[in-house]
Amino acid sequence: MSLMTDHSQPSYDRIRAKLSHIWYEETHAFQPRFLLLALLLRLIPRYSGMRLRTRLLRAFGLQIGHGTVILGTLHLHGAGRIQQRLRIGTHVTLNTNCFFDLNAPISIGDHVAIGHEVMILTSSHQIASALHRAGDVTTAGVKIEDGAWIGARCIILPGVTIGSGSVIAAGAVVSKDVAPNTLVGGVPAKHIRELDTD
Repeated sequence: MSLMTDHSQPSYDRIRAKLSHIWYEETHAFQPRFLLLALLLRLIPRYSGMRLRTRLLRAFGLQIGHGTVILGTLHLHGAGRIQQRLRIGTHVTLNTNCFFDLNAPISIGDHVAIGHEVMILTSSHQIASALHRAGDVTTAGVKIEDGAWIGARCIILPGVTIGSGSVIAAGAVVSKDVAPNTLVGGVPAKHIRELDTD
């Protein structure tokens, strides 16, 4: 005779629902098309095949302007139709190992330069209870206006607009909008000086 009551036995419906939730969390961002794209892009050596790399990305539905150069691997992440959330303008230079979180739109203007290993994030979490601080996911798009220069290993946080002609010093973490034609740097990024407009 079992000492357990019906209330202490696990509910198979609850277990099934939990497993279904875990499966969704683990697989909802899986996109076979972009897995294939990533494999193809890895076959192209860094600093060569720049036009081929750009053509492959366009063939997979990304909006990339004329004259744009992608020097190495571009890591794209997000759920759903991420190719609809990225717009890269004309004559943009993207250096190697950049990471774009495409859970919200990222817009990159014309004549923008983006350095090595730059991360552009469009999602974060609300701060929740002490039991589990990473709460609900929040998303906000990022906009980089014409002529901006983002230095190597910068992190651009959700909701930020980088003004036209501005410069983000290498390693900066940008959590607030940057005015046009200004130089910012540091963690968090702070205004350093105004830049010439000619």
